Amino acid sequence: MEPHEPKPSNSTTDEDGLSDHNHAAVTRRIERLSLHLRPTRDPPHADTLELLSCAGRAKIEVNTEQLSLYMRGKYRDVQQSVYDYFNSRPELQTPIEISKDEHRELCMRQLMGLVREAGIRPFRYVVDDPAKYFAILEAVGSVDMSLGIKMGVQYSLWGGSVLNLGTKKHKDKYFEGIDNMEYPGCFAMTELHHGSNVQGLRTIATFDLMKDEFIINTPDDGALKWWIGNSAVHGKFATVFAKLVLPTHDTKGVSDMGVHAFIVPIRDMKTHKVLPGVEIHDCGHKVGLNGVDNGALRFKSVRIPRDNLLNRFGDVSRDGKYTSSLPSINKRFAATLGELVGGRVGLAYSSVGVLKIAVIIAVRYSLLRQQFGPPKKPEISILDYQSQQHKLMPMLASTYAFHFATLHLVDRYSEMKKSHDEQLVGDVHALSAGLKAYVTSYTQKALSICREACGGHGYAAVNRFGGLRNDHDIFQTFEGDNTVLLQQVAGYLLKQYQEKFQGGTLTVTWNYLRDSMNSYLSQPNPVTARWEGEDHLRDPNFQLDAFRYRTSRLLQSVALRLRKHSKTLGSFGAWNRCLNHLLTLAESHIETVVLAKFIDAVRSCPDPSSRAALKLVCDLYALDRIWNDIGTYRNVDYVAPNKAKAIHKLSEYLSFQVKNVSKELVDAFDLPDYVTRAPIGMQAAQDAYSQYTQYAGF
Repeated sequence: MEPHEPKPSNSTTDEDGLSDHNHAAVTRRIERLSLHLRPTRDPPHADTLELLSCAGRAKIEVNTEQLSLYMRGKYRDVQQSVYDYFNSRPELQTPIEISKDEHRELCMRQLMGLVREAGIRPFRYVVDDPAKYFAILEAVGSVDMSLGIKMGVQYSLWGGSVLNLGTKKHKDKYFEGIDNMEYPGCFAMTELHHGSNVQGLRTIATFDLMKDEFIINTPDDGALKWWIGNSAVHGKFATVFAKLVLPTHDTKGVSDMGVHAFIVPIRDMKTHKVLPGVEIHDCGHKVGLNGVDNGALRFKSVRIPRDNLLNRFGDVSRDGKYTSSLPSINKRFAATLGELVGGRVGLAYSSVGVLKIAVIIAVRYSLLRQQFGPPKKPEISILDYQSQQHKLMPMLASTYAFHFATLHLVDRYSEMKKSHDEQLVGDVHALSAGLKAYVTSYTQKALSICREACGGHGYAAVNRFGGLRNDHDIFQTFEGDNTVLLQQVAGYLLKQYQEKFQGGTLTVTWNYLRDSMNSYLSQPNPVTARWEGEDHLRDPNFQLDAFRYRTSRLLQSVALRLRKHSKTLGSFGAWNRCLNHLLTLAESHIETVVLAKFIDAVRSCPDPSSRAALKLVCDLYALDRIWNDIGTYRNVDYVAPNKAKAIHKLSEYLSFQVKNVSKELVDAFDLPDYVTRAPIGMQAAQDAYSQYTQYAGF
């Protein structure tokens, strides 16, 4: 055993690593170990899921090529085309020091080059092959996150709104111009006073029966469209979200039909001048993503043809009559927003791409960097220190977990776009909201940890952590504030919980609530609560049961609290009183989904060495999460004190094991040096310091 290896949980040494020669202590230890040998105490479900071995105590041999092949998926070739194009065009690579205005123009040239010169047309895959679109988006974002967001605004938001909210006439008119960048556009939803509360938007679109036109108006400063990407400099069109107002013949005079989307030209196609009635201002320099031209818009009686209403879910006839296949404002609103979840899917997927880059740089540098060591012996790698392993190895495990979880999300989203199944739409909406919120929050914290883990050299802009952290920060806010999105997940869970007890059907993601709720809500088994053997702790059944037990307990308890408080506070007050509880519930459920998908990925891996490596990483992910919330499990006696200690020790040991193959694990992400672009994170460690000093001018 190496000098810095933590002791595994079945060692006879104490937690401080001191030899224990005390006879009584040894006897107690033997008695505890004997509990695991009794046949009546075999772990439950042992026959339902194969226990995948992980090569015992020996270092795993990882076939990086095979693991990378399993990880990369079927669209790695198109990603490589993106990487190769920008690597061949150094003038299109974003320098470290660049002004806001220069960055915006460079970003536009990058996108135009990708589409027109490299011939990569992402828009063609937005609806027909979303998985390929998201793969391109991840690759483009790794070139420059501003470029990834600008591309997302053009194709996911502006283009996606035309495809998903419009009808054939809109696709026929706008598709080619959006695809080839002749029609750069933006997505004007957010207002100065309203972001998350889209139903509270105050921009107005009034139908003029005489002229067969809509009149778009900004009634006050609070209704200014704000943070609108692509609008400050480049956009020629905007999808504007506004309340649709129709004239009536009754005493009210008008009828509010709720928020709808309209195509509004904002600049002249030839001169690029701002059109009459449209006022555009620049939102200015931001914390990050300064290659994206965010602007603010005001509309003063801007007239557009009736056909510019994106009318998939609601239409206005020539005589001013409103028709819709959906019976209410709320139903139409839900359908409209449901078609826009692709943006959340893309952000979750892209956030994992950012996390991969950060983890690659931090792990490679930690393997390279040597500081201190035993007396009169060479210095050791800083990743040999347990504290560094504690920072980075669970993070590496989480990166793998999120990779498979977001691939699952993309698959579900692609299936939804083909089937339009109502249950699947609700499932994908909640899953995309939860994964977007959970993954982007985790990645943002991880970026700061990686910067710190790389010491002073991590603070150099050339080594990327600062830029990545600043650019990624807003991922927690746009396409839905993370706190708001987690509440949507909690609300959906409560709906499923209610249906379970009313005999309704549940969608696939929530099956465990139907199948096992009663067992999860029963008193913990005092026997299994004491099991501490490594085979048991590494059994995926134990791990999933623990995650599901926690979620089920949280769900049942918050449902009871809401019922209690709603009697005195009303539904809104009760929700606010239980809000932190609800957020914890949502996060717990998402962690359960992530683990389940990781276990599936381990079992599906065809290469034995890769499967063993993934099993090791999956076990670390699961046990680290359990340990991080060990108080919850202890409070309800789901885990006895001895078992909690065993979980802690085993998670530390697994961190050590993952450290031993960490180079192979980050290499398997298959991102070349010209994509990671950090001298301290180069794949060939011997070149790292020389590249770094060359940057400084030596």
